[in-house]
Amino acid sequence: MSEAQPVRLDTEGEIGVITVNNPPVNALSPGVPEGIVAALRAAEANPAIRAVVLIGAGRSFIAGADIRQFGKNRVRPPLGQRVYDVLDAGTKPVVAAIHGYALGGGLEVAMACHYRIAVPTAKVGLPEVLIGILPGGGGTQRLPRLIGPKAAVDMIVTGRHVPAPEAAALGILDEVLPEGADLRAAAIAYARRVAAARPLPRVRDRTEKLAEAKADPALFDDVRKSIARRARNQKAPYNCILAVEAACTLPIDDGFKREQELFAELENSDEARALRYAFFAEREAAKLPDLPPGVAPRDVRSAAVVGAGTMGGGIAMSFADCGIPVKIMDSTPEAAARGIERIMANYATSVRRGSLTEDEMKRRLSRIEVVGDYADIADADVVIEAVFEEMDVKKPVFRALDRAMKPGALIFSNTSALDIDALAAETSRPGDVAGTHFFSPANVMKLFEVVRGAKSSPETLASAMALGRKIGKIPAMAGNTDGFVANRSRAPFNSEMVILLEEGCLPEQVDKVMVDFGYPMGPFAVGDLAGLDIGAAGRRRRAAANPNYRKLPIADRLVEMGRYGQKTGAGWYRYEKGDRTPHPDPEVARIIRETAAAMGVAQKTFTDQEILRRLLFSSVNEACRILEEGKAYRASDIDVMWLHGFGFPRYRGGLMFWADQIGARAVYDQIAAWHQAYGERWTPARLLRDLAESGTPFREAKPAPMT
Repeated sequence: MSEAQPVRLDTEGEIGVITVNNPPVNALSPGVPEGIVAALRAAEANPAIRAVVLIGAGRSFIAGADIRQFGKNRVRPPLGQRVYDVLDAGTKPVVAAIHGYALGGGLEVAMACHYRIAVPTAKVGLPEVLIGILPGGGGTQRLPRLIGPKAAVDMIVTGRHVPAPEAAALGILDEVLPEGADLRAAAIAYARRVAAARPLPRVRDRTEKLAEAKADPALFDDVRKSIARRARNQKAPYNCILAVEAACTLPIDDGFKREQELFAELENSDEARALRYAFFAEREAAKLPDLPPGVAPRDVRSAAVVGAGTMGGGIAMSFADCGIPVKIMDSTPEAAARGIERIMANYATSVRRGSLTEDEMKRRLSRIEVVGDYADIADADVVIEAVFEEMDVKKPVFRALDRAMKPGALIFSNTSALDIDALAAETSRPGDVAGTHFFSPANVMKLFEVVRGAKSSPETLASAMALGRKIGKIPAMAGNTDGFVANRSRAPFNSEMVILLEEGCLPEQVDKVMVDFGYPMGPFAVGDLAGLDIGAAGRRRRAAANPNYRKLPIADRLVEMGRYGQKTGAGWYRYEKGDRTPHPDPEVARIIRETAAAMGVAQKTFTDQEILRRLLFSSVNEACRILEEGKAYRASDIDVMWLHGFGFPRYRGGLMFWADQIGARAVYDQIAAWHQAYGERWTPARLLRDLAESGTPFREAKPAPMT
């Protein structure tokens, strides 16, 4: 076979070695499955070959299907002619040699082989549900035969990646090699050992573990009940369960047909299209189109955090969780001590829940060092300021960091809204300064909003984006504007939800609409979790800068009463001691009625759709202003921020993708009508009007150059 082809067949004595070489991750793009089939048939036809090894070149075995092909009018081989079926029907043993990832179609290929071995660092999984589909290459039929239906449905419905040692314990892998072993050589040796094995151990022939379903008739209904809240409004998880159920009730060839039917229901669904969009939007957000070529990020091996509060502690945990030693300091030893106690308590909670082992907790804590002075952090490669969100508090910190930090250190601020240029001006090296806005809780939330200052160097911006990826976050770039991109686009939503109360809604009604839409929590419950005093501080700052800024008297009155949310036991809701469950509070309803009456606002009722669109259209309009001002690169970047910063339901794609399903013209017409009814706050953005008039989708909007 030609070296230019993505699959080649070589021989090592009596062993054929089929190598998949389709960078970067050996996806099953067009040509790869066909290449594997051709190589298998060539090996079958060669009497000198007694057994076959299937291995991936580069960094992975086969990391899944080519997602770009889904949803298109692609021609798929019929059952019996797919690569999985050809492997199944072969007469010579095939050993899958796994390193890196064997995901989706990659694991399905491996399960169609007769034997599976892996290096200890390999991971396997069937994550198709995460893009709104199910494994369509026999995965829902073979996996339960290997590991039992209960473990199989858990893997398939969660889409999780399973480390090689666990995969071997479950029964997916036949052998995990010792650390440092040569995978190719070991696989060839393994193939020689099994070359004469007959009958061939085909997964399709195993049925003993399917008996688990007969022994537990409620198994699948129990799984459906357990995912009901997490999977609401989604079809893919339930189709996954149906497919595994079919494996336990149908002959395997009928199971393959049922899998195909269930897959076909999903591939072109709104859910799958939205999830594919989100997948590619995250990858697009990593690209900085105006960065000069050849700019390399600085290496970050050590970190420091100034500020040991809730955010600072969470940021320190983010570094420690990814193996980066971090020093943390605060203005007083007492504040630093409280910070490390909070970190220890957070880790201890994870241990109690079983998501972290005691040993791993100790390893992570060992990477966090409390220090007392700026001189103690001078050698850090990156420092993140995470002190109180007031410019007068942050500026002295930046002056101190400028004096203390080594040349070339990255100096970042975790501010959620303040002017990065004003902070950079406090230093003699503004090129090394940028914003890195974490979201709360910082050790959990994935969004990492990188804020570009006027003098931030290309190297600094590239380093900030690389840092976000290194600590397991999803980075996206924002221009320097009040609230940056995420919080600025969210601010009208936050205002509108309180204005709805003035007009007759209650917090629990609004929250129900948004939870039904797919949010994990309603916005008022989220406000109580974050602290109503935080929002009030932002409103005071904006009101001081803008005399026309609209006040929110109901929210302000709650704060004046000391109702800050969960931390005070009362906010928009009432909370019992030690319980975070929000309870509707008649006192809040009374305050809403009294305030609305004093304002002279007429009360009315709202449909769920009116509530939903009032909230989200306000932010779509602001997002259009952000794009026309050049504060974001792409509409899809805004979607990424909403997905990972605000819990926007992923199966709806993101704020702007969701708006595209309604259409720019319909969004514009509604906003223009609300402009007539409610005044200035609903003035349509110029870009929104242009998109409506031209019929251009939001995702194709051309923003101004980033500033």
